[in-house]
Amino acid sequence: MKITLVMAMTADGKIARHGAHFPDWTGKADKRMFKQMTIGAGVVIMGSRTFDTIGKPLPGRLNVVITRHPERYPSSENLLCTADSPEIILSRLTDRGFTKAILAGGATINSLFLRARLIDDMVVTIIPVLFGQGLSMFSEPMNAGLELIDTCKLAGGVLVLHYTFIYDPNMPSIDSIDNAPIPGA
Repeated sequence: MKITLVMAMTADGKIARHGAHFPDWTGKADKRMFKQMTIGAGVVIMGSRTFDTIGKPLPGRLNVVITRHPERYPSSENLLCTADSPEIILSRLTDRGFTKAILAGGATINSLFLRARLIDDMVVTIIPVLFGQGLSMFSEPMNAGLELIDTCKLAGGVLVLHYTFIYDPNMPSIDSIDNAPIPGA
């Protein structure tokens, strides 16, 4: 199954001001692209805080919400709430006939999928605003390479970057980078 991480971020690299920040700052062009991509995939995967921020299942696609408390959410035809691991979720989606899914955050869920090396590519829209502080795309240190596949410009000065992930087995782990001696020190 192909997993594409889709995120909007500010020019200073923030995906939100805080965990409950509604994504009304991304603009119409980004929202149209997100809708097209998620409906095209048929599945959008997100964490409970992202889902709570949106407030309801997105129509026309299966909404998979990863949460420690799936019982908090009412069942519906296009809403699946689960405490399962990313690997189990993807296996179940594959069993249901899905071949791709959009990962829509937040930072903790993005980190779970990247740590397991389950993200194939990433589409980032850079919105020309600054927050100064806020949430990053990942909730913990990560170490993965990226290769730029494509770029395009949307209305309002929005830049779209499409990357593929490079999972190099020889790339040092984040732990070895954090503990490495500083040259010249």
